[in-house]
Amino acid sequence: MNNELTVTAQHRNRTKEHLKTALIQLIKKKGFHGVSVKDIVDQAGYNRSTFYLHYQDKYILAEELLSMTLEGLRGAVGKPYWHGQKVSTNKLDAESFQIVDYIYEHRDFFELIQYDDTLPGLHTGFPQTILKIYQEQFVFETINNSPVNMDYFKYYTAYGFFGLLNNWILSGYRESREAFIKNVIELTKTHIHSFHYVGETFDA
Repeated sequence: MNNELTVTAQHRNRTKEHLKTALIQLIKKKGFHGVSVKDIVDQAGYNRSTFYLHYQDKYILAEELLSMTLEGLRGAVGKPYWHGQKVSTNKLDAESFQIVDYIYEHRDFFELIQYDDTLPGLHTGFPQTILKIYQEQFVFETINNSPVNMDYFKYYTAYGFFGLLNNWILSGYRESREAFIKNVIELTKTHIHSFHYVGETFDA
């Protein structure tokens, strides 16, 4: 019985992933508002009844796609660290930025940021997720402990990092992952001395 449930869950998840992939592909071709449920099922190789087993409409599909991918982004940030760990920015390396790996691995999704008629909520949800990561998962120490309004500091730093990520995506990932991270680390060292990771600890 458990095996049957597992197979059924796997089949359901696979179907939903195919529908999400189809939606991403179609947004790039037609824009979100130009996509119909028929387009999605034709692209994914299913019928309409299969779609409606999982989603009420394309907006529910889009909402789940956005929320799950951005939640994965938040999880990727904490993978290199354990709760309470203090890290000097002088010790940062490529493994410290698994968020960059996550974005590249899900580049088909994140490329949607370059379209005007794109996934609803992406243009605001992506930078806001970066800000929440800074607000909820890190406690920063400035260079020479310079006193600053930390709310402003996190907002400034988070949106600066988002700007760099956005530019990297829009460039078609022209700069290698290693070169991009190296430049981010060098910039980080100019205003952050160290940080405490206060988010969840994730299994590797």
